[in-house]
Amino acid sequence: MSPSRCLRAAALSAFVLPTLLVAEEGGSGHYAPGSMASFMDGVPMEETFITRFNFLYYEGDFEGGQQIPIAGLKALGVNADSTAVGLTMLWRPPVELGDCWSYAMSATIPYLWMDVSGTVAAGPFNVQRADSLDGIGDIVLIPLMLGYKASDDLSFNFRVTGYAPTGRYQVGRLANTGKNFWTIEPKVAAMYFGQKNGIEASLFFGASFNQENSDTNYQSGTQLHLDGTLAQHFPLWGGLAGVGVSGYWYEQVEGDSGAGATFGDFKGRTAGLGPALSFITKVGGQDLLAEVKWLHEFETRNRLQGDSIWFKMLMKF
Repeated sequence: MSPSRCLRAAALSAFVLPTLLVAEEGGSGHYAPGSMASFMDGVPMEETFITRFNFLYYEGDFEGGQQIPIAGLKALGVNADSTAVGLTMLWRPPVELGDCWSYAMSATIPYLWMDVSGTVAAGPFNVQRADSLDGIGDIVLIPLMLGYKASDDLSFNFRVTGYAPTGRYQVGRLANTGKNFWTIEPKVAAMYFGQKNGIEASLFFGASFNQENSDTNYQSGTQLHLDGTLAQHFPLWGGLAGVGVSGYWYEQVEGDSGAGATFGDFKGRTAGLGPALSFITKVGGQDLLAEVKWLHEFETRNRLQGDSIWFKMLMKF
């Protein structure tokens, strides 16, 4: 497969990966920072069906000696070790919006394994707790994905994502695979992928608006997130390889609220950066795209801080 053919194939993919930790009231929101940051997260311009396997491993701690609210509990020294896999299915139907516009929709079904430990306040005493849980997480639905092709190298897209509370949740349990509330998330993106020079520069910006958790009367405030990738792509083994760096910035701009928000605003913030590798080829006549990256978090406040390993692989039919 020629480099130009590979570059065109790269623009036909899309992806949404679920989060895997507890709610923002527990140090993390529905959106997993760094999950949408590269050419693999575009909107296909041509009619197609895409399946994607997503893998995410995360290990993080809540440092600073401060309590954190988790599912109605107050916990210190929280550590989370979690693994998530997800199946994304995207359909670009035969709906024509003009030569430069495209419409698609997608859904992601996640499955999570979680181990969370910490010191929990139990009346006048502090008790060490450790909970483990696995199961279906909160399903991610994107009924609206719009793509705009400005040129062969430059494209833009807009989407509206909904996180449905389908995962397991129980008040008083440190490990939950669901959040127990809806999140609506609009997002815009700009992607440059040079057909001749192989340079990629992708930037995604979104906002997460959260419903109140009815079991804890806790509503996490609105979060903004900016994700991006800068990479160089080159021919390798009959396909196209990419080497670059990926990063994100995540900021809670509205304080938490509700009767259960006894910690006050509890605004969270984090940033992450790390290397990213990708490869595009053909298998059985179908386009196969894969990406792996490691992201290290820093500048973190009121959130878990740690490291994540991502692996994404998709096929276009």
